[in-house]
Amino acid sequence: MISYSRENQDEPATMAVAPAPEEHIAPAPRVSVQAFCESVETAAAVQAAGEDRRLAKAHLKIQMGGVVAAIEAYRSAPTPNVIILETDARSDVLAGLDQLATVCDPGTRVIVIGKVNDVTLYRELVRRGVSDYAIAPVRPIDVVQSICNLFSAPEAKAVGRIIAVVGAKGGVGASTIAHNVAWAIARDLALDSVVADLDLAFGTAGLDYNQDPPQGIAEAVFSPERVDTAFVDRLLSKCTDHLSLLAAPATLDRVYDFGVDAFDAIFDTLRSTMPCIVLDVPHQWTGWTKRALTNADDILIVATPDLANLRNTKNLIDLLKAARPNDRPPLYCLNQVGVPKRPEISTSEFAKAIESQPVVSIPFDPPMFGAAANNGQMIAEIAANHKTTDMFLQIAQRLTGRGEAKKAKGSFLAPLLEKLLAK
Repeated sequence: MISYSRENQDEPATMAVAPAPEEHIAPAPRVSVQAFCESVETAAAVQAAGEDRRLAKAHLKIQMGGVVAAIEAYRSAPTPNVIILETDARSDVLAGLDQLATVCDPGTRVIVIGKVNDVTLYRELVRRGVSDYAIAPVRPIDVVQSICNLFSAPEAKAVGRIIAVVGAKGGVGASTIAHNVAWAIARDLALDSVVADLDLAFGTAGLDYNQDPPQGIAEAVFSPERVDTAFVDRLLSKCTDHLSLLAAPATLDRVYDFGVDAFDAIFDTLRSTMPCIVLDVPHQWTGWTKRALTNADDILIVATPDLANLRNTKNLIDLLKAARPNDRPPLYCLNQVGVPKRPEISTSEFAKAIESQPVVSIPFDPPMFGAAANNGQMIAEIAANHKTTDMFLQIAQRLTGRGEAKKAKGSFLAPLLEKLLAK
């Protein structure tokens, strides 16, 4: 019996199936992956998978030669965390796995790519401890999903989804929308969430949620060696039962120049403790902001209907689509639509240029938004039945792929009981 590690030996191996657009694939940890391919097409798919953001921490090496090359390679070298084997014939892969068992280190996981679609073969592969079986031809996303799923045990707590919200231009209201969408995710979708305000110098999340925490994200980013679950938990400010805030200091006593990977440890820690992380990304173009957007699970771009916003939105979407070929395209919404006497690009013209429709078009309403900002409240708190409140919920549902949480129905006696208790 081959000594590969497999969490559920009694379950049949399954074909790798491309995920639906809404499906969340958790990133793989720092692991070594070696693929032994027999076809150029599969090698190209594996190579493209290695460039996916979810395998950014994995070290991938590709060789040709299939099972035979793998056996020869590991006669004198230790095996990696994951081996990907491509084979054309059923007999070859079973015999090859038996030989590979003699040179394979315990704990190594194996993904087999083959052309035989047969349940009997699946069972034989399971008996030999194979972790996954994919039917060729495979796409990059199939390979990404197979590798990542090896490290996402069903009983383990799901890795959090990161949602990045950024403005196409300064002053478009991206922070306000990020905070209200996070509120909808926490309140209406009942999903534990955290807002990370990444605008350390001028962030407004603390004001919008009426919070003034003594510590926040600055303590974490300037002390990366201290970042762990307990440390980050101490920095969080609780806004509601389901919503927490990692606030920006919003002070100018020091400059906030960061390296590309400055926030990586913080994001990784938040992923391990929170189902949903909303990043309020400032409108600037640096290595770390680009990395935050590129590595996010979903992205919302906020724009107003003018020419500069149209150009910037298109540039952002084009760049992020190219950098994230296995993810769904970034979403965008229009904000401050209908400013009196201001020439605007119509929603239809904006959508035609971007080649996609906005999630919502939020109307210009300075009294309502101004009152919410000055009171430290969300739009839902001051205008629960307003159409803009529903728009924030629509955005939350699109970004998370979830419907509104069902609320328990009260009995017809509930109003009467409330009056009696009040007396």
